[in-house]
Parts: sequence; C-alpha cells; structure tokens
Amino acid sequence: MSLKYALIGCGRISPNHIVAAQENGITITAICDNIRDCMEDKILKFGLSDETKQYTNYKELLEIEKPDLVAICTESGTHGQIALDCIDAGCNLIIEKPIALSLKDADEIIVRSKEKGVKVCACHQNRFNKSVQKIHEAVEKKRFGKLLHGTAHIRWHRNREYYDRAKWRGTWEQDGGALMNQCIHNIDLLRWLMGNEIVEVVGMTDNLTHDYIDAEDMGIALIRFANGAYGIVEGTTNVYPCNLEETLYLFGDKGTVKAGGQSVNLIEEWSFSDLLDDPEEVKAKYHETPPNVYGFGHTPLYADVIEAIKEDREPYITAEDGRRALELVLAIYKSSKEGTSVKLPLDEYSTLEAKQDFETETR
Repeated sequence: MSLKYALIGCGRISPNHIVAAQENGITITAICDNIRDCMEDKILKFGLSDETKQYTNYKELLEIEKPDLVAICTESGTHGQIALDCIDAGCNLIIEKPIALSLKDADEIIVRSKEKGVKVCACHQNRFNKSVQKIHEAVEKKRFGKLLHGTAHIRWHRNREYYDRAKWRGTWEQDGGALMNQCIHNIDLLRWLMGNEIVEVVGMTDNLTHDYIDAEDMGIALIRFANGAYGIVEGTTNVYPCNLEETLYLFGDKGTVKAGGQSVNLIEEWSFSDLLDDPEEVKAKYHETPPNVYGFGHTPLYADVIEAIKEDREPYITAEDGRRALELVLAIYKSSKEGTSVKLPLDEYSTLEAKQDFETETR
C-alpha cells in the first residue's frame, strides 16, 4: 500500500516530520507553506524530489494532490481548522501538538474523523521514547503498586530571539504560553501514565520575565486523579541561561521511577520492591541521547500511523489523547484565571477564554 503524503507547514518542527517520513519509506508528494523560502530550504536540506510539489495554499494542495496522509505543522492556532478541512478531504492526519487551542475544535476533529473513517494521531512523540515505553510497561504490569503521585518538571529557557522569529508564539490567539507550547508533551506523559482520569485541577500561571509576549512563562499546577493519586506540574521558560531539564517522576507504594534528560529520554532512577530487574541494566538499556528536545519519537510514531492506516485500527496516540493533554493545560489556565479549583471533564474552553493580562513589572 503506497501512501500519498503531504506536509503542511515548513517551520521549526517540520524537519522531524520529513526525516520520519523518509525513514519510513514514504514519498513526500507535496509540501505547503505561505513562505516559499521555507519550502525551498527543506527541499534542499533533505534532498526532496523535483517531483515534490510546492503550495502556498493548503486547500489547493488537498484538492489537487488528494493525499492519503497529511502532517500539520503550522502555528498552533491554525491546527483545528486545517485538520477539519483535511478530514473533509478524506485525509488521515498527524497533528503536531497541541491538537487545537479549543476543546470545541478538538471534539469536532474527533467526531468528524470517525464520520469520515480517517485516522488522526496527535503528535505526542515522547510516548515512543524507550524510557517512557519501559515506564508504561511497569505501570501496565502494576509494578508501582498503588500510584501515589507523579510530577512533571519542564525547566527550559526561551529568549526574545525565539519569539521574534515567529510572531505567533506566546499569543493567546495562536499559541498560549509555556504550558501549551513547551510543556504539553510532559503534561501528556504525566496524565497518561498516572491513569488519565482527572477529578480536579488547581493552577497558577504568570509572566515573570517575558514582557514582550501575551501568555505565561511559568505555570504550576496540582492535579487530583480519579484513582486517588496526585500530580504536580512545574513548567517554565525562565531558566538561566539555557534549557536545564525535562523530568518525570512516578511514585507508588512499591516503586519509584525518574526519567530525565532533554526530553525524558533517560531513566535516572528505577526501584521496585519486586526486584524483577537490575536498576543499572535498565538505566543503561533504556538510554537515548537525542540532539535536541524533540527526541527520536517521530519515526516510530509515523511507523505506527502507517500501520494503523493499513490495518484499519486506531493509532497508538489518538485524537482523544491529544484532547486530554489540551484539556489539562486549559484546566490549569482556567483555574489560574478564575482563582479557584476546576473540576474535570471540561466541555468547552479555549486559550481565548483563558486570556489573562499579566503585570510584568519588577516584582
């Protein structure tokens, strides 16, 4: 089965998608971006075929090329509408995080994709990390015993140059802040590994040093899961002078695990009462050193989506998974804005509703 593949959006994350497609033997039929230089750059850097068509209008691409699989790598605020247009055109999708900026759009993506019979994968590629897969296996086998609490720490640095390169970054209309952009991958992992179902969220957000963006550069949240466990999120882009770490802890009454590194690619602590494996061997085996924070997960994610299309099954990471990560970030925003705890599930909320005006004077 040969799939016609197209990429919409040729910005910062697009190289990971191009490489993942190439490593899975997919021919890139077409690419789209409203800046032609971005497309030319990717064609030259990745040796794309002369037959790879270039479009500045994604609707024209859909109408003319009729791709089987599309990856959406545009500004976050455009994900929802582009996804719905692709679904209506009969395309299977890989949507870069976040799946949308409103729960209304996320729900419509889920409903319409089922009506059209297409597969939608939310691109939370860190679930495919060797370290994360090993931790998930331990959760599934109930090696932690009773899960007590888990924490996600994203201690990164983003400077003015980063935001100046793309004016949509840090805006409520097209992005959100640190939690939605930089932290959502680890937030997804925390929710997934701790049991998914959440009862209540208490959050606080602020903009402490980035007075040139609209949204938060720091967010902290306390989460109560339906299974009685608790979660803590700490996310910031204020760390001096560069990215420090992205870590994930899981604590149970019979096990403790810590994953760290640039994108939770390392197991740094592995301790279980069942003594089924040697901690040092686990740390050595489930150890990856990616060149950047995006990790190595895109290639196995693409492999899974291709297989899901061929076997007519759901992808490993579904649109519903993307909605859960989005819902948790929006719940933190809602709690921060309203100054109260927020009960889940949330039916409707968006970054526009979460919009806050932060005071960024010297504290």
